[in-house]
Amino acid sequence: MKKIKKRGAVYGVIALLLCAAVYLNWSYVDAPEELLAADGASPDSADTAAEGGEDYFAASRLSREQARDEAVSTLRELSESEDADQTAKDEAAAQISALADDSVAEANIESLIRAKGYADAVVMIGDSSVNVVVAPPDGGLQATDVTVIKDIVVSETGMTAGQVKIVEAE
Repeated sequence: MKKIKKRGAVYGVIALLLCAAVYLNWSYVDAPEELLAADGASPDSADTAAEGGEDYFAASRLSREQARDEAVSTLRELSESEDADQTAKDEAAAQISALADDSVAEANIESLIRAKGYADAVVMIGDSSVNVVVAPPDGGLQATDVTVIKDIVVSETGMTAGQVKIVEAE
């Protein structure tokens, strides 16, 4: 009974740390503009890049990677902890592997979307959904565009079309 409570506590801590990583991810979304200004670019030139839409995609990718790195770091600490039981270590290793697979899939999907002629896209894979933000072509996203992008996502992730949300960047 004591072992079950300990295991539940370990899983609870993992969930709490992942939630904290996601919160921090959303809290630091504006960091890329600060980084651009620190590199010698004026804040005005950062605003100009943001108006072009390119900065949004770079900021989203950076934010996504920072959150994922924090989660992997936390899971790695758990998997290397001497206090954790083997089941918790195995679960942490499985989650690290899943995060790595998601990262590869996101990069592949983004590349395939750009290969289809779209200027840029950022993809975020969750447990049961995929969100895609795409730079729209002239005239905005049409039904055929949505179908093309959903086909790419479904073929790369195995999720259903209903689990894919496509948003047009402004």
